[in-house]
Amino acid sequence: MAAKRPTISDVAASAGVSKATVSAVLNESDTVKDATRDRVLAAIELLNYRPTQLAGRAVARRDRSIAVVIKEYDNPYYADVIAGARAAAIAAGYTLLVVSSEGDYGAEHRAVAMLRGKDVDGIIATPVLDEHADLSHFFELKRRNVPFVLLEAVRGVRASIVDVDNVEGSRRAVEHLFALGHARVVHLAGPAYSAHSEERVAGVHRAFSSSHLAFTDDVIVPAGAHLADGYRAGLALFGDDARPRPTGVTCYNDLVAIGLCRALRELGLRVPEDVSVVGYDDVPLCEYLAVPLTSLHVPKHEMGDRAARMLIRQIESQQQLAPEKVYLDAELVVRGSTAAPAAALPAALPRPRRGTAARA
Repeated sequence: MAAKRPTISDVAASAGVSKATVSAVLNESDTVKDATRDRVLAAIELLNYRPTQLAGRAVARRDRSIAVVIKEYDNPYYADVIAGARAAAIAAGYTLLVVSSEGDYGAEHRAVAMLRGKDVDGIIATPVLDEHADLSHFFELKRRNVPFVLLEAVRGVRASIVDVDNVEGSRRAVEHLFALGHARVVHLAGPAYSAHSEERVAGVHRAFSSSHLAFTDDVIVPAGAHLADGYRAGLALFGDDARPRPTGVTCYNDLVAIGLCRALRELGLRVPEDVSVVGYDDVPLCEYLAVPLTSLHVPKHEMGDRAARMLIRQIESQQQLAPEKVYLDAELVVRGSTAAPAAALPAALPRPRRGTAARA
């Protein structure tokens, strides 16, 4: 027998208040004291109570909509994510709205507030994370019972997540270079407060710990997430004659890798003859570069699709669902930017077939 759906009376009894007080909290009345409001919200979460008008609003309204808040319009990574989310939304009878924070957490706050004002049924977000980031807008979504799904984990925010296994993907990238014979491998790391960056650094650690090579502090090189970040890091790393030159580099993402390749070219270094380069995300541009880029393929369309379907389940559920976490696989696609280092013996190296996914 299905469990009885909690009612407003159950919430009132649990919080020790009247049904009118619960209703006032749900309607965001400013007449309720903070301590009382906190008790009511705690009871709502404890009982997984979802007001009927909220649970059914997507079914009752004709203008059903969900939104995706991305970090940047000009990052090709998001095109496939949006396409996947849009396809799932349309199939379920929803309109998809797309808003960009342009990497600014203040803009992200304003975007989420604007979407709440438009009464969207739920939100998919790629959160902006840095040392100053204020996450209160996510807590506000929870307080208002607005379903949301994140495409990157955020410390302290209990939410549904659709992401890739970044640790495993990064491990594969480094071990691919090891298998080619590279012993001097570095990683151009992403933004300092990004969970994705931390996970990919952890994958580098894992690859080194499984090898005979020693991990040293200079293996991880701070870079960022954009073309200019890879370019600057490349000039600094390979323009310094005082340090041993790496022969293989894994990058936080494809944009960083492409920026690095430009720096290498300006310094007179060839890819892959002098330096092998691995990206991450496998944006469509990778295979059309002068030297096609080896990269970890992130199933971006599937991420968008899974996130939208997960969000719609939450919207249409009669109860608040427990957060779900889905981690998809990132596969290595080997192209022309990686090869054996000049000093390696070609006959001793296992070579994956180029242009195809290779799994470690």
